Amino acid sequence: MKKYIGICILLVIASVSVKAQRLAFVDSEYVLQHIPEYSSAQKQLNAMSEKWQSEINDKFAEVDKMQKDYEADKVLLTDDMRKKREGDILQKENEAKNLQQKRFGFEGDLYKEKLRLIKPIQERIGKTIEEYANKENIDMILDKSSVNLLFGRANFNVTNDIIIKLGYKPGTFAN
Repeated sequence: MKKYIGICILLVIASVSVKAQRLAFVDSEYVLQHIPEYSSAQKQLNAMSEKWQSEINDKFAEVDKMQKDYEADKVLLTDDMRKKREGDILQKENEAKNLQQKRFGFEGDLYKEKLRLIKPIQERIGKTIEEYANKENIDMILDKSSVNLLFGRANFNVTNDIIIKLGYKPGTFAN
C-alpha cells in the first residue's frame, strides 16, 4: 500500500513539473473578413457559380421542352421516330448532367477555381500563424471557426495579432 501511494505521489509531482503547453486560438473566418483579396475571390467564385448554374438550368429547360414536345407529338410518331426523339432527349439530358458534374462535381471547375483563388490566401494566413507561434513561443494555435471551442480566455485570442501581421487593420473582435 505504501508503495502504491509513493508511486501516486511521484506521478503527481512528475505531472506538475512537466512544462505547461502554451495555447492560443484564432478565428480564421474573422481573419478572412479582413482580407480584401478574399472578398474579391468570393465575389468572383459567386459570379462564376451563378453563370454556370444559369447555363446548366438552360440545358435542363431545353430537355424539359424537348420532353413536352415529344409527349405532345408521341401519338403521331412512328416507332423509329419515337426512338430517335427519345435518344435525342436522353443525349441532351446526359449533356446537361455532364456539364453539371464538370462545373460543380468533385474536383470540378468551381473546385479548381476555389483552389486557384483561395489557397494562396490560406497559405499566407497559415504561414503568418506559424511565424507568430514561433515568435511568441506558442505550442498550439486552434482555429475557433472549425474547432468546437466552448470557451477561450480573451488573452489566448491572437486573431487581431494575426490580422495586423498580415498587414490589415482589425475591427472590434467579439469573442
